[in-house]
Amino acid sequence: MAAQCLLTGWAGTLRGKTLRAGPVPAGIDEDDMAFETPLTPDQARRYSRHLIMPNVGSAGQRRMLNSRVLVVGAGGLGSPVALYLTLAGVGTIGIVDFDTVDVSNLQRQILHQDKDVGRRKVVSASETLKAYNPGVKVELHEEPINSENALEIVPSYDVIVNGADNFATRYLVNDAAYLSGKPLVDGSILVFDGQATTYIPGQGCYRCLFPDPPPPGEVPNCAEAGVIGALPGLVGSIQAIETVKIVMGIGETLTSRLLLIDALTMEFREVRVRRDPGCRLCGDSPEVTELIDYEIFCGVGPPTAEAAMVGASSG
Repeated sequence: MAAQCLLTGWAGTLRGKTLRAGPVPAGIDEDDMAFETPLTPDQARRYSRHLIMPNVGSAGQRRMLNSRVLVVGAGGLGSPVALYLTLAGVGTIGIVDFDTVDVSNLQRQILHQDKDVGRRKVVSASETLKAYNPGVKVELHEEPINSENALEIVPSYDVIVNGADNFATRYLVNDAAYLSGKPLVDGSILVFDGQATTYIPGQGCYRCLFPDPPPPGEVPNCAEAGVIGALPGLVGSIQAIETVKIVMGIGETLTSRLLLIDALTMEFREVRVRRDPGCRLCGDSPEVTELIDYEIFCGVGPPTAEAAMVGASSG
């Protein structure tokens, strides 16, 4: 059955069926010769389960192979996101993280192993991803993402996936993605609860849902409240699927929908999220037209060395 498409603008023929899909993500040229290059025999074997799918096929796989995805955080959410995108054949995966592996991470962060304790997360993550798929290109950004470098990093990718667990970074990545015209796949986890949604520029953003950050200390993070180890795998897998659909321009994403997950009762609910005309970022009269100091905006004071270390860390 042909997939229902979220956006129109690109048409392709897959296994004899004409499908309409979303626009090719920014930075991907659908007329580029790479999309006409046949898959290698190794790629055809590796991605054979994709190739037999009518709404993926060779054309969809080539779009993945030529896509660039940025994953913010190599922790709880970033681990399954990066891993499944690597297995799916996303050509280039950027990873932003400035943290080192701690033994307490191993309860949920599947990119890292016991031998990696004390090592830089981006290095551990890169080795793991290359071990699963040597053909993937991994770009490492071993630095805290901030107002000074975000617009140097974000625009070079087609899709942004947010796995950060602090509000300053969440608002920063949201604003940088919107100002760069990039889709943002967002997720969060805490205790037994998870959330996931997708923001497409022009159809709402994180600020439409949460105009202002909560007072400092009101909402605990995973280090303070804990998280069940398997929950990041569930939410991160949803984020990976959302990303794949955006890259290939197929299906219906979580745009304008916030998926709420209660893993304790295994209940899934949806909340409609619409663009707020009064949003300070994407509204009719935007006030936020450039990146700001997000530490101060979130009321946690000026950046410190400790804050920088966790600036792009995820649960």
